[in-house]
Parts: sequence; structure tokens; C-alpha cells
Amino acid sequence: MTTYRKDPEAVARLTAQQRRVALEGGTEPAFQNEYWDNKEPGIYVDVVSGEPLFASTDKYDSRTGWPSFTKPLEAENVVTKRDSSLGMVRTEVRSAHGDSHLGHLFDDGPAAAGGQRYCMNSASLRFIPAAELEAKGYGSYRHLFEKEDA
Repeated sequence: MTTYRKDPEAVARLTAQQRRVALEGGTEPAFQNEYWDNKEPGIYVDVVSGEPLFASTDKYDSRTGWPSFTKPLEAENVVTKRDSSLGMVRTEVRSAHGDSHLGHLFDDGPAAAGGQRYCMNSASLRFIPAAELEAKGYGSYRHLFEKEDA
């Protein structure tokens, strides 16, 4: 079983934008981030711990300009906290093992999928394409994409 933790080497490799978002709780600009319109099959992992967070199978176009998901890939890798910054109360989403700020959770997602919208920052995520899951150590998630590859 893989143990995930904040990796000092991964932290040292962060860009200024990734550091501002993942470590300092910032937000990247809508429609100006790496994964908002990514439609490739694969999973999204924490940029500093590598813990699996979301799958493209649960990603949808929320028309907000950020990658949005209906649910986490592994619920135990995602934690929520009350966020009362910016003069409003929101639910912050963080990675459980890397403690990265990922984004926020809203109740305006697709009703048929549970009604939740995990609105994430690309800067806190690393995308692992389905074709590279085995090579990158995430082979246990290959089954999610077998129908898409057929």
C-alpha cells in the first residue's frame, strides 16, 4: 500500500503559481489554467503528495473556467474545512496527506450525480493520463478507463 505525504522534493519543484495556490491557499484565474478544459482520460493527483484525488470520469464542464468534478476518486484523500475568507462562508477542499489547498466544494453540481461541484485549481493538481497509469504507479485505476480505450 502506498503511503502519501507532502514530498519536500515535489515542493521544491513547484512553480510560483503552484506554490501560491497549493501552499498559500490562492486561486488561479478562471479559463487560464492547465486543466479547465482537459478532456483526456486519466486521474488527477496532488501536486506535492501524489495522492489520487479525482478521475476524468467524474469531470464535467461547469462553465466556471476551473476543473470541476462531481466526486473525489478516493474520499479519504480529500478533506473539507470551513472557509470564511473573502467575506463569505465556503467549504474549502484540501488533500488529506499533502495538505494542499485544492479549491472549494459547492452544492450546484449536476443533480443526477449528487449535486456537488468540486471546483479545483489546476495548480494543485498533476494529471496522469490513462495510458501512463501503470508506469506512474497508479495501475489500480486502469479499470476506470478500459471501456474508453476499447
